[in-house]
Parts: sequence; C-alpha cells; structure tokens
Amino acid sequence: MKQRTWAVYLLFILAIIAGLLAFLDAARYMGWLPIATLGEMKFTLPSAQWLGALLSALVGVIWFVVAKWIWDLNESGRLFILVIAVVNLIVLVLAILGATSFSAVALQVIVNVLALILALLPSTEAAFRGSA
Repeated sequence: MKQRTWAVYLLFILAIIAGLLAFLDAARYMGWLPIATLGEMKFTLPSAQWLGALLSALVGVIWFVVAKWIWDLNESGRLFILVIAVVNLIVLVLAILGATSFSAVALQVIVNVLALILALLPSTEAAFRGSA
C-alpha cells in the first residue's frame, strides 16, 4: 500500500511553491512587478512581454497539476518533477547567461534543485511504487 513519506510531503510543498514562483514570473513579464529590486510596481502594458508571461503562467499551471499528482502518489508525478525541474534549471541558467541577475532567479534555482534531489531519493521512489 502506498504511503506518503516526509519527502513526498516536502515535494508537494515545493511543487506548490514552484507554481507560485512561475505565476510571479508571469507578473514580472507583464511589467506588474519589479524584476529584482523592491521598486514601485509598474502597470504599463506596452512594455509587457506577452509570450514570456503566457509561458510562465502555463508552467505554473503544470506545477499545480504535478502537485496534485504528487499528492495522489501518481508515479508519473515523480517522473514529471524530474523532467520539469531539469528543464527549469536549464532555462534559469540561460536566463543568468542573458541579462537576468542571479538574485532574480536564486529562489527558483533553490526550489528546483531541492525538488530534483527529493524526487531522486530512494525513499521517495519507494513511496510512489507502493513499497514504502
């Protein structure tokens, strides 16, 4: 019988946090939030980057769906965490190589690395396979 371990609970929480961070990125792309500093909020839509905002919102929705899979102990959820965390880390490294400062993406890097590590733990894999 499948049982949730502490790593599964933590992975669920990290997936929720990653989804919220993706929605914050979408707001930054729209120009509603500052990029890296605590300046005043800008609501100017002409400078909005619609494609980036749409893709970030889509990633946020995906993280929430994966969080539901994690909660239900669906084996696909753990595998999808591995895939999406690696892809997010690649995109974040490319963002850092571009014009984005590390401080702007540091929290996302930490969340994705922790999710990747937790998903790779043998106890997490055993919980999803039902042999915990």
